[in-house]
Amino acid sequence: MIRSALLCLGILTAGASEAVTCKNIGYDDNRYTICEVDARTEEIRLFLNGDNGRPLGQFDAVASKLAEEGKDLTFAMNAGMYHEDRSPVGHYVENGREEKGVIPNAGPGNFGLLPNGVFCVSLGSAHVIETLTYLEGNPYCEFATQSGPMLVIDGELHPRFIPDSTSRYVRNGVGTSADGHRVVFAISRYPVNFYSFGRLFKDGLGLPNALYFDGNISRMYAPEIGRDDHGFRLGPIVGVVTPAGGF
Repeated sequence: MIRSALLCLGILTAGASEAVTCKNIGYDDNRYTICEVDARTEEIRLFLNGDNGRPLGQFDAVASKLAEEGKDLTFAMNAGMYHEDRSPVGHYVENGREEKGVIPNAGPGNFGLLPNGVFCVSLGSAHVIETLTYLEGNPYCEFATQSGPMLVIDGELHPRFIPDSTSRYVRNGVGTSADGHRVVFAISRYPVNFYSFGRLFKDGLGLPNALYFDGNISRMYAPEIGRDDHGFRLGPIVGVVTPAGGF
């Protein structure tokens, strides 16, 4: 049995720039890959469409797009629910431009398990913010994606999570520190319910706010630990970007 303490099984940093630190851990009878980023020093971006207006859909398409800018993709993950045409279900901002407005009411599937939230990236910080709080505060986000449900809200688990829920999927999400400097992305290795996934962020990682991105289609790109997941074509993708060559 895996102990209810974080057991580091392996760790590799992402190149000379150390843009992303990824490791495999055990927590509460499951295993996860987590990748941690310092928003003060690293460039976190969201990607949806290519220059032709069509969804990029895959990590290699994002990497190719960045290569044209003289940059590398050092980490990536699917970043929010999307429709069949891969357009975002909720709020989406890219390069300061709002592509879709905030959805304040319940939407389809897990997105509607309110409260849901927004992952907001601005210069030098990134925050997971509950949707109504986001609307009230109206923060500036260079990049933003709305998804749901919230996993952790101001240090508390989502109130509708059930400890013994049988709804289990491979799930992924993101959590942030109160100051917005520490950003941790996580994906489960085996199916997990919302309650256990939320506890990973709240108790295992000590993060006061965390947001669920998706389940079943969850994928990660972390080349420094040899991970490049393939599968369904994706909608929004979050990535960490560095100058080509890591310098």
